[in-house]
Formats: sequence, structure tokens, C-alpha cells
Amino acid sequence: MGKLYEIYLKTKEEGIIQRASLGIHRCDYLLHAEPGADTKSARIQQVEFNTIASSFGSLSTYTSQLHRYLLQASERYANGVINIDQLPENRSVQAIAGGIASAWKLYGNPHARVMMVVQPGERNVFDQRWIEYNLLESHGIRLLRRTLEEIEDRGTLDPKTKALTIDGHEIAVTYFRSGYAPTDYPTSKKIQQLLSVPGRLERYVDVYTAELLRESFTGLYPFDNSPEGQQAYKLALEDPERFVMKPQREGGGNNIYGEEIVDTLKKLTVEERSAFILMELIRSPPLDNLMVREGQLIEGEVASELGIYGIYLNDGEKAIVNEIGGHLLRTKAHATKEGGVAAGFAVIDSPLLV
Repeated sequence: MGKLYEIYLKTKEEGIIQRASLGIHRCDYLLHAEPGADTKSARIQQVEFNTIASSFGSLSTYTSQLHRYLLQASERYANGVINIDQLPENRSVQAIAGGIASAWKLYGNPHARVMMVVQPGERNVFDQRWIEYNLLESHGIRLLRRTLEEIEDRGTLDPKTKALTIDGHEIAVTYFRSGYAPTDYPTSKKIQQLLSVPGRLERYVDVYTAELLRESFTGLYPFDNSPEGQQAYKLALEDPERFVMKPQREGGGNNIYGEEIVDTLKKLTVEERSAFILMELIRSPPLDNLMVREGQLIEGEVASELGIYGIYLNDGEKAIVNEIGGHLLRTKAHATKEGGVAAGFAVIDSPLLV
């Protein structure tokens, strides 16, 4: 964090040349119902707001297409009780590629390229490639894939214009699909907690919109040395089953639950635990369903998490693009606390409108 802040200060001192910014976000939601309550009383609660490397836009699009195809091609699919309009179309890959294309056009150099920042030995390459193909086929824009190390070794900045060039190609848009590990960049969970503080949202939106947004917030607390942080520490020790302890990480498999929260807190100093936030556990009502994972048919109680993509482009003064960009539905066993697909906990699914 300190090094990132030093980079920010140095950049600000030199003068920020590129004021335009593109955000490809995904806001994730679960249904929440109190234990023993009727499922009809469930309300939607925000899990997190993803600001970097929001994945599965491509695979969710093709999962939706697969389910719609099976429904239309198979006479006995779902015993004929589902209509095609109950499976909503999903164009998230087109929306993501379209957002990148809008930013590329705003840059103003028809010879420049897009660069996707990827991890070495990337496992999620198929989800990423469809964005690359869509950019070329629908917008005529070429994309380079480079790791952070390759950028450091082979990238250069023009001393006057600050234009980024790598391997002889000027870069118009840098699209991050890596950089979310603790050693790379901070993620959005702390920001999510700060936005839940009373009066904070009103700094950015009107009171009515703030109230609508706040309806989806669950309890979020800091773990620092503030009075609120001390209270959160006490609550977590007294009733750990109510909460989930979240680090500043993405990708699934990093959260801490139940009695493990107590064990972890006892090992951490105040400074160390300030790297976490405490969040009230969202309790999704179970649904009986089937999943296919690694070629195996799994039957039982499941829970689904809905992600909504958003595309936002600002030229430094005003919004150029601000639109919804499709959806992602992930389904997991109800007893499983984590929800990552790449981490092996969930499968990609399609919503059924009833």
C-alpha cells in the first residue's frame, strides 16, 4: 500500500496526463433470510463490488446461450414447463468489449492497441480470449496480452506525452485481469465498508438514491483501532457465527468464518487486523436443484449469487458511458461458504424468470 501511495504522489507531482478512466465493474448479490423465516421474506443483499479483474463475462454469456439453445432444441427439456422468455439473453461479453472499444476511440489513435494485463500461466484464459476476439471482430481493435513483469521489462513511457509503448505498439487502454493479489494492488472491500458509513454515500449521490443503495447493504465494520473497529472486534469474538472476516483479496477461498475468526483475531495485532473488514453473514435460503461440475451430476440444496456488470467511462469531466453490461449467476452447494468458480466452489448458471 505504501509503495502504491508513493507512485500516486510521484505521478501527481509530475502531472496527471491521462484523466480519462474506464471501469468494468461487477456488483454481486445474494438473497438473505433470517433463520427459520419464510423464503418469501428474503431480501437482496450486496456481497461485494468488484472494481478490478471482474471475470466470467464471456463464459456467462455462452452459458446463457447454451441453456437457451437446449431449451429450443430439446422437446423434453425441463419437461416443457419453461418458456424461452424466462431465460434472459446475456450480452456481457459484448458489453465489456464495447466499453473497452469506447475507451479506445476516446484515446484518439487509430493505430494504438489495447493491452490486457494477465497472470503468468493464466488459468482463466478462455473467458479472456472471447473479449479479445470480440474486440477484433466487432470493432477492428487488436489486443496484446502481457504480464506485469513483461510490462516492466519491455514497456516505456514517452517523456513528454507519457504514452505507454510496449513491443513497438502504443497502448490506448490497459485492461487489468490481474493485479489483485495482496502484493499488487488493493481491492474494493475496504472501500465497500467505508461507503456503508452513515452519510458517506450522500457525498456522491442524492439522498433518495443513497437510501435505495443502502437497502442492499449488510452490516460492514472496520477492524482498525477506531471505536467502531474495537466494537467490531468485540462482536466477532462474542458471536463469530454471525460474521465473515474478509481480507483485501479477490478470487475466492480467502474469507474466514465462524470459530476460525476467533482463532485468527487472537493471532493478529491491531495493525494486522486492520487489513480486514467484518461483514455480517448473508444467509441465503436453500433451493433444491442440480449442478454439473467436473462431469459429475450433483443434486441437493444450492444457493445462487447474482452479479451485474457495469461499464463506466469518464473523460475526466463527464461520463461518456454508464450502463449495465449483462449478468453472471453462480450456483454452489448451500453448505459451501465460498462462492468462487475458478476456486472450485461454484458453477456458472442462468437465472430463470418466474
